[in-house]
Amino acid sequence: MQNPKNMVHSFSMIFDTTQIVEIGLGILAFLLLIWVICLEIRIHRLLAGGGAKNLEDSLKHFRGELKDVADFRKSLETYLIDVEKRLSRSIQSVQTIRFNPFKGTGSGGNQSFATALIDEKGDGAVLSTIYTREHSSIFAKPLKKHASEYELTKEEKEAIASAKKSIRHE
Repeated sequence: MQNPKNMVHSFSMIFDTTQIVEIGLGILAFLLLIWVICLEIRIHRLLAGGGAKNLEDSLKHFRGELKDVADFRKSLETYLIDVEKRLSRSIQSVQTIRFNPFKGTGSGGNQSFATALIDEKGDGAVLSTIYTREHSSIFAKPLKKHASEYELTKEEKEAIASAKKSIRHE
């Protein structure tokens, strides 16, 4: 291995001191140029693209964007409140109970049914049919808060109770 003094001496023989300083300054200038380019890119991004000339313009731009987002959020909240109101008035549950109204005679089978159609407040209607071989009868009774002003059969009450249980209350 060579002595460090000899290595420096042989290195300095290839390059003189001025050339070493020039090479060092050239490398330093190149690194500084890369750093400046990176900073320019970051400033360009900070200033929201090429349209902004300074930080104040960028802040005005972002303030406008933020106002647009706030306006959109307010309109979306209003819309969702309206949707919730309409949804609460729509049919939330449909339940059907099939039955045989003539159990002892064997006629009719389980072709008769009662179907409850209700919203989350229990308003709606219950539809029921009585089926025989000769004819079918259909009945509709309005519901208000899971009850009707008309007399309800056992099967209709069962359909309403089943529909009431299936509605999700949050």
